Amino acid sequence: MPVHNQDIANTLNELADLLEIDGAGEFRVRAYRNAAVTVEDSTEDLASMVKEGKDLSEIPGIGESIAEKITLMVKEGKLEQLEELREKVPVNTHELMQIRDLGAKRLRTLYRELGIKSLEDLKTAAEENKISQLEGFGDKTEKKILEEINRQEKSPRSGRFRWVEAHNIATSYANYLKKAKEVKKLEIAGSLRRKKETVGDIDLLAVCDNAGRVMEHFGRYEEVEKVIEKGERKSSVRLRSGIRVDLRAVDNRSFGAAMLYFTGSKEHNVPLRKMGQEKGWKVNEYGIFDNGKRLAGKTEKGIYKKLGLKYVEPELRENRGEIGAAKNNRLPRLISLSDIRGDLQMHTTASDGKNSLREMAEAAREKNYEYIAITDHSKRVSMANGLDARRLKKHMAEIDKLNGELEGIRVLKSVEVDILPDGTLDLEDEVLKELDLVVCAIHYNMNLSRKEQTRRVLKAMENPYFHIFAHPTGRLIGKRDAYDIDMEAVIEQAAQRGCILEINASPKRLDLSDIHAKTARDKGVRLAISTDAHSIRQLNYMQYGINQARRGWVRKDDVVNTLKWSKIKALLKD
Repeated sequence: MPVHNQDIANTLNELADLLEIDGAGEFRVRAYRNAAVTVEDSTEDLASMVKEGKDLSEIPGIGESIAEKITLMVKEGKLEQLEELREKVPVNTHELMQIRDLGAKRLRTLYRELGIKSLEDLKTAAEENKISQLEGFGDKTEKKILEEINRQEKSPRSGRFRWVEAHNIATSYANYLKKAKEVKKLEIAGSLRRKKETVGDIDLLAVCDNAGRVMEHFGRYEEVEKVIEKGERKSSVRLRSGIRVDLRAVDNRSFGAAMLYFTGSKEHNVPLRKMGQEKGWKVNEYGIFDNGKRLAGKTEKGIYKKLGLKYVEPELRENRGEIGAAKNNRLPRLISLSDIRGDLQMHTTASDGKNSLREMAEAAREKNYEYIAITDHSKRVSMANGLDARRLKKHMAEIDKLNGELEGIRVLKSVEVDILPDGTLDLEDEVLKELDLVVCAIHYNMNLSRKEQTRRVLKAMENPYFHIFAHPTGRLIGKRDAYDIDMEAVIEQAAQRGCILEINASPKRLDLSDIHAKTARDKGVRLAISTDAHSIRQLNYMQYGINQARRGWVRKDDVVNTLKWSKIKALLKD
């Protein structure tokens, strides 16, 4: 079986978790965690590098020992060390670490003191009030654990994949299919093409000479776990990752109609069919027909044009007003990656980043950015080595020194300051006023009531140094739901006070959602698309933020980091 970067990263993370539960040294555990992040962020396929005989230890963040283990994973499809560790420490870390506030250190205590190995064990211990008796837990923690378990049982995970995961899988499969000489054209359709933040399955469309032979080739892909359906023009499989993939062979003269139909959404396509019916036409996945005569179908643009519409970008096809806008020539000109001039959230080794201040700046300069904001955490985020006022001032001096040495990029003095439960900020105004930019965020006390959480943020936004609200709902896709907050009220406050809302480009966050991004845009609220990069490789996350912004109808002029720094500075609250 082929081994992908995500498989390797998952293995390294599980190794780190089990080693920490087993009592391994902090340095060893951290090495595995850092390597997992490096692998996840890598734009190169490590399995291919192994097959080409390249030295993985040359990749920053991967030492010789871990490089050897990755090589074994690729060559053998597994890692014996992990198998042995699972027997020694039979804790279902994947299941248990879905519970908010449970990390490997706490799991170590739960396993050693109460023998907890599974979610069922955890629930039983919480119901019997055993967890509250342990040092470092208490009644409140036990109650929160039980509430989280009950919430997950009522709303089980959907089995959907984050966009980036599905995209990587689909791209690999598409590249495999394109090697067949019979395949003349092949494209990815479905919700993946619309850039939805999560994807349930993958749709592929092909134009080919011999469809039957291509379907045979499709089913022989190494990652296929089960062939669900096999036909002359359509086949479906389930991959070992669990995702379903459908392949359809279509005629070239119908390719545009098929792409439109299978890209969706259904809610977008239904009104298009009705528009055709009003003219006496039939609109389907084969084209537009008038009494059997084909009027359009080869291209999507041809379909829209025949219906009297401007071309609608795939990201907008959700029936949220795009059809009326296309009819009246009011579709937005969506933002693109080339519009971005800088990145307004990233972290260095001063807090929990993997690269130094200089390394982050030089990597950003290679992307032709004009500026970046260094936003290491404030002191409240102690787990991330957050900065107090003294350390922040020292950090600011280092930024000033670097700016004196670097050419071609400006490094902004900033901080990601925590919003405390009472709505005050984690650092005093006397410190914040010395910064170029202040990014504010919530990392703790996410379980406040809707009223309390909303009041907390609205009060914080009254601070004159509150510039950007980072990852505004706190969600982690597929792992942690958004905290309960009235985003409509937050957006209204941002509009009134000139605050900027972030679209966090991390594929684990994509926060704001597309819906909230569009609402903010419609209210005239400025947005920032930021990577929240914790390594130089994560600077590549910007494209994911662009995807999310486009789904929210966001234009270049809606985003502050498409502007020169001087213009951003003029926008900030005095």
